[in-house]
Amino acid sequence: MDVLIGNEEDFTAALGFHVDGVDTELRSLPAPRFAAMIRQVVDAFPGLRLVATTLRGVQSASRNDWSAIAWADGEVHQAEQRTGLEVLDRVGGGDSFASGMIYGLLQGYEPARALEYGAAHGALALTTPGDTSMASLAEVEHLVAGGGARIVR
Repeated sequence: MDVLIGNEEDFTAALGFHVDGVDTELRSLPAPRFAAMIRQVVDAFPGLRLVATTLRGVQSASRNDWSAIAWADGEVHQAEQRTGLEVLDRVGGGDSFASGMIYGLLQGYEPARALEYGAAHGALALTTPGDTSMASLAEVEHLVAGGGARIVR
């Protein structure tokens, strides 16, 4: 499966695709506008089977809104919106999103479920110090099932 995962800057700076209506401060990242951009990507690269991106709305350095969307097989899926996530370290959130999503895909999960694994893993990475996720699979699955992003150890 050909998969493309990136954030808004990856799509803009590396590939030349723009998301209309996104403010320069990235406070609001409307999923429908990102979905429209992803459809342009898919039109330009028809071999892609899945395209995903995080939606990180920056309220402040320590508070972000967090979600993600993915296009697969003609459908757009959005992960749970986590509003006001308390960020301890924003470095690594995107990588953790990608690894969680890839884990879900390798497990054979449907794209929407794999997306939730990615978004949950990214959220957990943002809420712990350091740029490498130390979240366990059980913690990711707890969040996927609707639990809070606060890690319980």
